[in-house]
Amino acid sequence: MDWQALFLTLKLATVTTAILLCIAVPLAAWLSLTTSRLRAPVQALTSLPLVLPPTVLGFYLLVLLGPLTGIGRLIASLLGHPLAFSFAGLVVGSVLYSLPFAVQPIVAGFSAIDSSLTDAARLLGAGSIRLVRTLLVPLAARSILAAAILSFLHTLGEFGVVLMLGGDIPGSTRTLSIVLFNQVQGFEYAAANRTAAILLIVCVTALIAIYARPQAILGAQQSSAKVSGGRNG
Repeated sequence: MDWQALFLTLKLATVTTAILLCIAVPLAAWLSLTTSRLRAPVQALTSLPLVLPPTVLGFYLLVLLGPLTGIGRLIASLLGHPLAFSFAGLVVGSVLYSLPFAVQPIVAGFSAIDSSLTDAARLLGAGSIRLVRTLLVPLAARSILAAAILSFLHTLGEFGVVLMLGGDIPGSTRTLSIVLFNQVQGFEYAAANRTAAILLIVCVTALIAIYARPQAILGAQQSSAKVSGGRNG
């Protein structure tokens, strides 16, 4: 087992998930509440990684973040190194590639909330930030949890974007999916079986956590929101 690659993969998935939640919650709230004409184009761009081949996304990110473009040269001058073939570059690629897996479950959770609740909150003077923080997020807690787990798992198994943007640099960009590919290419099937088994066990365990999550947790969140609202009233 390549423990260095395992820890790097877990680190990449954790950092990516944390960044995605910071982006996905406000973006999902905007998509759920807005009536702007920009909603459809933004949704399309957000969902693009679902249908775009990961190698295509990785290629364009490699070109964009490389030293041959103005953006790439600017980033290299600020950081002292280009983002391509670095862990930071993998984070950027992973955030973009896993974005729909974070946004879509949260949008579904926010959209399922009774519109009369949001209308009442607006009438009581709640601004957009307070509306999201005190109403949407507590009531859609289970959807946010599902988004976090799906984003983590999707990042865990990335291959095309990671290989195109980061290459195969031990300790920097070599993840478990690349290790598995190298083991199969080298006919090391016993080692490949162990690597694949770890990825499989982690993914199955996390998915069971999503589907077996007690509904009581969601109910507790809703009750907490109601109690807070009653106290404020």
